[in-house]
Amino acid sequence: MRYLYLLIIICCVKSLQAQNPIGIPQINTYGSLDYRGGTQNWDIDQDKNGILYFANNEGLLTFDGRHWNLYPLPHKTIVRSLKVSRDGKIYVGAQDEIGYFFPDKNGVLKFHSIRNLIPEPERQFSDLWDIVALKDELFFRTTNKIFYLRDGVIKVYKPQRTWEFMGQVNGVLYAQDSGKGLLTFQDGAWQPVVTASKLKDYITAILPYQGDTLLVTTLKNGLFLLGKNFFAKKTSPYDASFSRYRLYKAIQVSNDWYAVATSSGGCYIIDKAGRIVQQFSSAEGLYKNNLRSIFIDRNKNLWLGLDDGINFIAFNNAIKYIYPDKDKQTSSYATLIYNNVLYIGTSNGVFYTALQANNKDLSYSKNPFNEFANTAGQVWSLREINRHVLVGHEDGAYVIDGGQAKQLYSSPGTWLFNPLSSYPTQHIIAGTYGGLQLITFQNNQFINRGHITGLNNESLRFLLIDNGVIWASHPYRGIYRLRLSPDLKSISEIKLYTEKNGLPSALGNCIAKIRGKIVAATTQGIYEYDARSDRFIPSAFLTPILKKNVYHYLKEDKDGNIWFISFKKVGLVDFNNPSEDSAYTIVHFPELNSQVVAGFENIYPYDAENIFIGANKGLIHINYKKYIQNLKPIDVMLSLVKATGKQDSVIYGGYFLKNNRIEAAQDKNQKVELTKNLNSLHFEYSSTLYEQQNNIEFSYQLSGFDKEWSAWSAKSEKDYTNLPYGNYTFKVKARNNLRNESPVISYSFYIKPAWYETVWIYALYVIVLIGLVYLLIRRQKKKHEKAQAYLKHVHQLEIEHNEKEIVKLKNEKLEAEISYKQKELATTSMHLVQKNKLLLKIKEVLLPLVKLDAVEHHSEDLKKVLRLLNDAERRDADWEQFAVHFDHVHSNFLSTLKEKFPNLSPNDLKLCAYLKMNLSSKEIAQLMSITIRAVEVSRYRLRKKLQVSSDTNLFDYLIQVTSQK
Repeated sequence: MRYLYLLIIICCVKSLQAQNPIGIPQINTYGSLDYRGGTQNWDIDQDKNGILYFANNEGLLTFDGRHWNLYPLPHKTIVRSLKVSRDGKIYVGAQDEIGYFFPDKNGVLKFHSIRNLIPEPERQFSDLWDIVALKDELFFRTTNKIFYLRDGVIKVYKPQRTWEFMGQVNGVLYAQDSGKGLLTFQDGAWQPVVTASKLKDYITAILPYQGDTLLVTTLKNGLFLLGKNFFAKKTSPYDASFSRYRLYKAIQVSNDWYAVATSSGGCYIIDKAGRIVQQFSSAEGLYKNNLRSIFIDRNKNLWLGLDDGINFIAFNNAIKYIYPDKDKQTSSYATLIYNNVLYIGTSNGVFYTALQANNKDLSYSKNPFNEFANTAGQVWSLREINRHVLVGHEDGAYVIDGGQAKQLYSSPGTWLFNPLSSYPTQHIIAGTYGGLQLITFQNNQFINRGHITGLNNESLRFLLIDNGVIWASHPYRGIYRLRLSPDLKSISEIKLYTEKNGLPSALGNCIAKIRGKIVAATTQGIYEYDARSDRFIPSAFLTPILKKNVYHYLKEDKDGNIWFISFKKVGLVDFNNPSEDSAYTIVHFPELNSQVVAGFENIYPYDAENIFIGANKGLIHINYKKYIQNLKPIDVMLSLVKATGKQDSVIYGGYFLKNNRIEAAQDKNQKVELTKNLNSLHFEYSSTLYEQQNNIEFSYQLSGFDKEWSAWSAKSEKDYTNLPYGNYTFKVKARNNLRNESPVISYSFYIKPAWYETVWIYALYVIVLIGLVYLLIRRQKKKHEKAQAYLKHVHQLEIEHNEKEIVKLKNEKLEAEISYKQKELATTSMHLVQKNKLLLKIKEVLLPLVKLDAVEHHSEDLKKVLRLLNDAERRDADWEQFAVHFDHVHSNFLSTLKEKFPNLSPNDLKLCAYLKMNLSSKEIAQLMSITIRAVEVSRYRLRKKLQVSSDTNLFDYLIQVTSQK
């Protein structure tokens, strides 16, 4: 029996896994290291602004999409329950503690205990497990007490045994007393609904079902239905699984579906019949299977509080992930839907699953995947031709027929297939590792006809056939245009298009067919083939749309929209949803960035609700129709304003208050004033569209500082340092990948001036400035006066200098005249000397003749001549003229000397004059017609008359005496 029971459990688990939809939504995990709190999360709620709250082991945990914050209770106790009331208060319950968090004037959450409202004898209690809000009334459940808060007064209700559950449905409060059963609260009293004998288990949730009937989940016994006059077991084929994994909590996620959190089996999505629609466990991506809480936010996303961490499930998301292999390790390269079967070509074979026709969104199909046994290895393509599926494989080509994959040929490796004509085609061209391969179709069979000669050893991965012409792009050579011979066995015409033929480069070209034209995604945008010029030219249609960006893949869907991949980023040109300024909308999918297989991109647009994209792990499924519908209005919120410096200070904590109520925007009358030392600010902002976090970008502007809005960026914080005093308004907005923008949210504040920037200081500055100007004027005036005096002095000096120059010039002139006179005097002196010399020589010649009477008859005449010569020597005529010139040149030297020494004779004066001229004794003797001895005697006598000793230079003495007045 134990083995049988175990087998039943295993079968239940297997059947449960088999019925899971093939598409798994995005699942995010937040560990305790991410939010920096305790491991367990016991309850979850959301306020009207979209902020999420978690009852965490270490306090109240908040999340706004980008930033986590933890608010511990005063006594550091575990928060077991929480509830956001209509007035915005976040009520929390813990052991021996009850109260609420509410923002202070700065928007920072602060805890306010209401334990003092409890009657004093009842203030000790165990963990508070549930909080229910009914209009303005609140109920708090512990195992031995229920506190009822109304109008500031708390009443206490005790059970017969223990309170095991409390919850509300449609405005009616229910509670389970293990002694009395299920009760309802009416008119201040508890009224019985179901007796304890009928329950026999702990209730974990009561939810709307149909009309007045309610769905009741129990911990171990599964599901029950509760009506006005009945309480019955809701039989489910999964009761054994429910009993094993324990239904810990449950919520309603839609009119027909419920989400159940189990103690060890993860999360189940069940319908009203009790059938499991989907399971989320560790196999699907949950961090843990042990759930403590479950919540659905306003955008229909699931939040799971785990025994260790938090999981987010984008339950309503249009993007899902399909994993054909149970280990989730394969990459997908090709997708095909044929005969209501989904085929996926992966890095390790071909997988398939039968689709359920009643699901328009094929990701909800529940049939398991199977693998074609002999297709292990790399699959490159899947193509339906003549109602058969051809498989391009690294080991050649396969044909899938009758549930089996048969190898058509083993070599060469095959990239893809293209029929030469429409259905039914007789000839198929395959692009292979070594060129082209010909396949024919005869008698409902494919036959390999071998290699098509003419282009050997060229790998042709991108291949198109247009009106019998084969176009093939090579990643390193360019683009080939090929024509086959009539027998299709060889290539009769080959032309290679490179830079010479219009392409920007021979590298990186990918051929495609868009709007009936052959186009190439190049390194500089989209080019198209122009038959008239036989060249590739920039596409007149696509270039204005896609610009000159690099694209690695292009695909046109049935609706004429163009899917593209650029640097592992997926996008779409949607012509069915025009924007305000163009006939199309460009949609980017940033949540898929870097998930596609680089170099082997593949998009299979089956229809608007089923777009398949090859991925590194598994296969991506997009319900594009739902994706567009799911784009909620963008919101943005300011999460934090903090002054940074030596010690950080929170200026704004994320909540705007007006009249003691939480608002979405700042009160215009609120004045936030900051001191000068708080002029370096850090801003944090976010959006509560949790399922679109990868699509959200922000732009900000600080009015009063920034001139323009910032560029759009995914960054959700901004710092400003050393802001000058003045009025500022920080503004931020968000947008999604469709360029839809949120309303702007703003925060205004005023930075006060420093003490040295106040009006009084400026007034003092003005006074000081005026004083300085006055002093400066005075100083300048004095300086001017000094300058004037200086200029006057300089002018006087210039006058004196000029006068001196004039005197100098006069002196120079006098000196020149004196020099001239001296030269004249010297000339005269030399003339006298020469004359005397001549007379002396004549006398010397005649004198012997006279003595010898050599010329007797002339003796008297000779004597007469001698007498005349002697008389000429003694004449003073020349001297008198000389004396006049000498006195004129030497400043009345002779007159002064005569005046001072009247006893000097004329000969003495002559001697003094000659001495003044610094003549030698010999020269003086010649001039005075005396001997040199006589000159020495005369000098001696002159000394006596002048009373000059022999030690004194007679020349110096004469100069000194005549220079004195």
